[in-house]
Amino acid sequence: MIKVFGHISPDTDTTGCAVLWAWYLNTHTSHEATPYVLGSLNKETAFVLSRWNVAEPALLEGVAADDEVVIVDTNNPQELFENINDATILQIIDHHKLTGGLTTKGPLEMTIRPLASTATVIHDLIGTHAETLPDDMAGIMLSCILSDTLAFRSPTTTPHDKDVAEQLAARLKLDISTYADELFAAKSDVSDFTDTGLIHIDSKKYGVGDKNFRVSVVETTLPATILDRKDGIITAIKALLEEEKDIDDVLFFVVDILNEEATVLTYSQLTKDVIAASFGVTVEGDTHVLPGVVSRKKQILPVLKLQ
Repeated sequence: MIKVFGHISPDTDTTGCAVLWAWYLNTHTSHEATPYVLGSLNKETAFVLSRWNVAEPALLEGVAADDEVVIVDTNNPQELFENINDATILQIIDHHKLTGGLTTKGPLEMTIRPLASTATVIHDLIGTHAETLPDDMAGIMLSCILSDTLAFRSPTTTPHDKDVAEQLAARLKLDISTYADELFAAKSDVSDFTDTGLIHIDSKKYGVGDKNFRVSVVETTLPATILDRKDGIITAIKALLEEEKDIDDVLFFVVDILNEEATVLTYSQLTKDVIAASFGVTVEGDTHVLPGVVSRKKQILPVLKLQ
């Protein structure tokens, strides 16, 4: 049985793509596959699975040397199990830059394309089968694309992502704006997340110069509900730094989907220094607003620097 999964801190794209690719392998190939997640689901992803009546993938707590796996929506070993190289990696399907560090036991199929969503990559890989997707899989695929593109607001959006999403929405008889509002309303409900939980909703480790950061992003239509908890989040960050000895600090961004801007917490000298150097701004206080910044992949990570 092939295990299909994406990165730790699963979001809608990584969860949905595990479901989609496992469905494809089971339905249109001779392989048997099961989708998994590597952490708790956020509200948006839980909403999507419920909306399309798709079972939540089981939590995978580790891999063994005899496991055969397909990795979706990442190729970064820091976002996977520490012993991921022990497993037999059959495929990688992704839309992020090539990170390096994964080692395979033999040749594999690897597809990385410059698209906004891994679901769009999967749409292309399954070829003509995309034309006969059942409604639940079509709904999952559409949700992944709208989530990762912020309903086409993100600069990562390509014409092909938009075209695929519009085709799927037409088939499902859905209005994209209305459905996207439902997605973002679910995404914005963080009422039952602890301050530490907010840091981990969507978080990746990333090296900048000789420093290592955890770069966390919360996308919301209600930024005030998160920023009002600033003091608690800063306290949680300080506690996290005591636990995670492999990171030097946390960059915590609150992305305002509707106003298309990000507010970053600049509570320490190191966070002030990296934001000032990266974005060419003067940083004062413990928050700073970055107009037009909504994408970690295209607008945050590529520009991070210390001087």
